[in-house]
Amino acid sequence: MTGVLPDQAIKNLIAQGAITAQPAVIDEQIQPASLDLRLGTKAYRIRASFLTGRDRTVAERIGEFEMHAIDLTNGAVLEKGCVYVVPLMEGLALPDDIQAVANAKSSTGRLDLLTRTITDGGVEFDRIEPGYHGPLYAEICPRSFSVLVRPGMRLNQIRFRQGQAVLSDAELVKLHETVGLVPGQPVISDGLGFSVDLRPASGNLVGYRAKPHTGVIDLDNIAHYDPAEYWEPIHTDDGRIILDPGAFYILVSQEAVTIPPDCAAEMAPYLAMVGEFRVHYAGFFDPGFGYGAAGGAGSRGVLEVRCHEAPFVLEHGQVVGRLVYERMAAVPHTLYGADLKSNYQGQGLKLSKHFKM
Repeated sequence: MTGVLPDQAIKNLIAQGAITAQPAVIDEQIQPASLDLRLGTKAYRIRASFLTGRDRTVAERIGEFEMHAIDLTNGAVLEKGCVYVVPLMEGLALPDDIQAVANAKSSTGRLDLLTRTITDGGVEFDRIEPGYHGPLYAEICPRSFSVLVRPGMRLNQIRFRQGQAVLSDAELVKLHETVGLVPGQPVISDGLGFSVDLRPASGNLVGYRAKPHTGVIDLDNIAHYDPAEYWEPIHTDDGRIILDPGAFYILVSQEAVTIPPDCAAEMAPYLAMVGEFRVHYAGFFDPGFGYGAAGGAGSRGVLEVRCHEAPFVLEHGQVVGRLVYERMAAVPHTLYGADLKSNYQGQGLKLSKHFKM
């Protein structure tokens, strides 16, 4: 098989011992094209983020940078602006022909929780080399809100692939002609471009900006928090907003995106030259996202935006990112939205699942 491994292949990896876990993996962790990773029982507050480096272990580097350890057993608060490393319940013993890539889950990204996976001997965040044998760790840095976490919570996910199956621009054009990746004419250049929607079909609410001083968010509380206590709504009548340096925004793409069952996608930066901001904290799009037969009929991409050095004018229709499509090694047994209780199928502008509608 060549391509991203589907849910049935992930189950085979678990059965073969290529994915290890203590306690054992539960069915709810297995997604159409990825596996959710669970927090362990301990977190380490560290002085600064780090990459492990060749021939070094994460445990060694924690010893260098640890400030104190935190027991998560009964729940603990990870404070805004601090950096933590949490050993995960899962580990890997990958075959030599399978590599992995990790990413934050959608709800994690929408809370501005910078969550990245690190490994022993790792020289990149979220990238795991073929044949890796060893533990997995999550580096967590809450940027906008302090959060209450417990063991077993799933903040990030991992995707496995055999070989490379990224679709070329020519293949994307053909795929669009077949399934309609977006309404209208697509922008295809090293992936499928998507733009920001600042002229909604009704009203003038275009997004939300995180408030600077808020309470703690318990990640187990679903549809619980009043958005007004955590978010400032953003309205505009002229199709533009000014991003403030350091502020975090939730916006939405103009395009309704479709991921057919035999593909997966990952959000990637567009070009640094188009503006000093980031829009892709949580980047995995599963097979079936926005797909009509899976109950989607086109779903918009929520943009998690942070502006960097200088105030920046963002205008309606401006291309801000791209989706890189990959072939699945096989069609998953379960599609996003069709057979799962998927929180964001058919979505428009939407905060994380922790907030009341």
